[in-house]
This record gives sequence, structure tokens and C-alpha cells, in this order.
Amino acid sequence: MIPVFALFILCLMLAGMPVAFALMLAGVLGMLAFLGGPAAFTQIPVIAYKTLDDFVLVAVPLYILMSQILLAGKIGNGLFELASKWLGHLPGGLGAATILSCAIFAAISGSSVATAVTIGAMAIPEMLRRGYKRETVLGAVAAGGTLGILIPPSIPMILYGSITDASVGKLFLSGILPGVLLTAFFILYLVFRCRNMERQPAASLHERLHVLRENIWGLFLPILVVGGIYTGLFTPTEAAAVGTVYSLIITFCVYRSIRLSDMPAVLISTVKTTSMIFAIMIGAMLFGFILTVLQAPQELLALVTESEVNRWLVFVGINLVLLLLGCVLETVSILLITLPMLCPVIKALGFDLIWFNVVMLINMELALITPPVGMNLFVIKGISPTSTIEQIIRGSIPFAVIMALEIVLLAFAPGIATWLPSILQ
Repeated sequence: MIPVFALFILCLMLAGMPVAFALMLAGVLGMLAFLGGPAAFTQIPVIAYKTLDDFVLVAVPLYILMSQILLAGKIGNGLFELASKWLGHLPGGLGAATILSCAIFAAISGSSVATAVTIGAMAIPEMLRRGYKRETVLGAVAAGGTLGILIPPSIPMILYGSITDASVGKLFLSGILPGVLLTAFFILYLVFRCRNMERQPAASLHERLHVLRENIWGLFLPILVVGGIYTGLFTPTEAAAVGTVYSLIITFCVYRSIRLSDMPAVLISTVKTTSMIFAIMIGAMLFGFILTVLQAPQELLALVTESEVNRWLVFVGINLVLLLLGCVLETVSILLITLPMLCPVIKALGFDLIWFNVVMLINMELALITPPVGMNLFVIKGISPTSTIEQIIRGSIPFAVIMALEIVLLAFAPGIATWLPSILQ
């Protein structure tokens, strides 16, 4: 019966129905089929209320608002200039600067789409003008944008914590070292890939310090948000509120890059994105309710634990399933649909939930650049209309391979993700 439901949902999405409504419809039909008909519909508002009745989720619209303010305030422009001054003289310097500025903006905004749009709008034309191959340029921006969900603060980490009851502070900490490592791998690949290109002149120390002073307010934001959480000054939810207020102050009063007339568009965009995420959450919980009635999580857990299969084979299978889902669904949908079923399996196999958070998010990064619905592919297409989807996909493949290799590395060295949470929390 469960495969029938899964096929039904897939058909609805292929027909063009939004993921949230496809999940809700499957949940409603499941109630009709297994819970005695319309009388069971009284559960719908209860499930919807319980889904969103979590103080941690207040951080979601706040972080989205913060990223929209920074996007409208063009904070990423200064970060790209900063990275260019410091790394531009290296082989493939502009590529390295693109990845570094993506990583910094990711740490500020927590949004992959905002990161790709903000940095890509400046980096793509500049790199093409300097003779970089189009595929390399597009792939660097698409992959660099994915860092937004791995480097804290991260909205998917908040959702992960809400579902698994894991500490959001520990989840944020778990993404720092893997995020830095993945950024370094991307930069090293670009340095090697573009090693024969003509280098731009090195900026003077005065120029580097000048651009650093100009962008110091933006660079301080992730320190304020993440540092405040880890020092105990405020909770992750309070950190989102503090970061939002700080982003308003620096964009309105320091950089003066945003005006009061820009705020309606910022707020509307925030409401749209928040509503989309919360609608998917409610749809996923309705569908999950039916799976619980059918005892699907228990059956899956029994299948895994009683089969006596090596846990690493199960781990590989989970990653393959996440990769396949990433080809047809976006990040939030995959997280909310699969995690309630995977969580007990991961615990039963003896894997660390904090560690698995990083593994899952790297899989979600892959989902952002895998066709046919990789969100970042279409974002890059939107800001570079002269490029084709095929060029963007070809350019993204090497970075996807690097992400897969980091998952392998995490399997052999889980301390990369668990060390910081263990010593700071």
C-alpha cells in the first residue's frame, strides 16, 4: 500500500501539483481509506497545529527575513569584492573568490538561493569577462550557493532539530568544519582547474585592508549570530531575531543600501517563502500520520534490524535514496518526508544523529544541483539567461563529485562533524 501512495504522490507532482498539496491530498485520501472516512478529517487541524506549535520554528521566518534584507541590501556585492582583493591573484583567483564569498554570505544568510543569486549576479559576468570557461563559472556559482544550507545558520538544520529533537546549537556546530572543508575542496579544485589562466595583479595591503574595513559590519553578523548561540547569550531562535535587527541596522544606517520603500517587497518575499515551507511541513505531517497508522516506520525499522545487513550497506542505500529523491524534489520536501522514517533507523543502527545531520544536508546540497529540479540550476539560469541548463549541469558535475567524496570522508572520519559539538556544548 505504501508504494501505491508514493507512486500516487509522484504522479501528482509530475502533473504539476505543488509538493505541499500533493502530500496533503495523499494524507486526506489515506484518512478516507483507513480511518473511517470524513469523520477522521477532524485530525487535520490538530495535526496542522501540532506541526507548527514549536518555538524553534519561529526562527524560520526570521532567518528568511534576514536573508531577504541582506539580499535587497546587496551585502553580497561587498563580500565578492573583499574575496577578490584577497584571493584574486591566485590561479583561478576569481573562482576561489566566488566560492569564498558564497561561503561567507551563506554564513550570513543561511539561504542557498539568496547566496547563488547575490554572488552569481556579480561573479558570473566578471569571470566570463576575464576568460573563464562558461561551464566552470556556472558550476562554481551553483555549487557555491549550496553552502547556504550547510554553513550555519541553516534553516534545514532548524527543521532537522524540530523533527529529531536534537539541539539546534549542536546542529549548527556540526556544520562548521564540514562547511569549511567543502569550501576548501571547491577552491582547490578551481585553483587546479584554472591553473593555466592569466592571473590578475595582487592587490596591495592598503587595498585589502580598505575593503576589509568597508565590509567588517557584514562579516560580524555570523559571529554575532553563531557566537551568541555558543556563548549562551541567546537561543537559536533569539539569535535569528538579533540577526534580523542587526541586518536592518547595517543595511539602513551603515551601508544605506536599502530604503523603507524596499521593505514591502522584502516582507512579501519572506511571507511567500515561509508559507511554502510551513505548507510542506503540514502536508508532510499529514502524510506521515497515515504512514504511522500503517506502521510504516515500525516495519522499516524491523526490516533493517532483523535483516542483519551490515549497517554501512544500509547507510549507502539511504544515501542513494536521498540522491534519487534529490532529482525530483527540493530540499525541504525531502527532509520533511524522509526524516521521520529515517530517524529511528539511524538510531537503531548506532549512528549519531548530529553526524547524520551533516550527511543528510550534503545530500540536500546535491539535490540543489541535480536535474531535473535542482533549484540552483534554475536560479543560475535566471541570472544568466544566455547560458543553457546543459552548460550549468556540466559545470556542476565536478562539484557534485566533491560533495559525494566528502560524504565518504565523513563516513571514515565522523569526528569532522561531531568534534565541535562535543567540546563546545
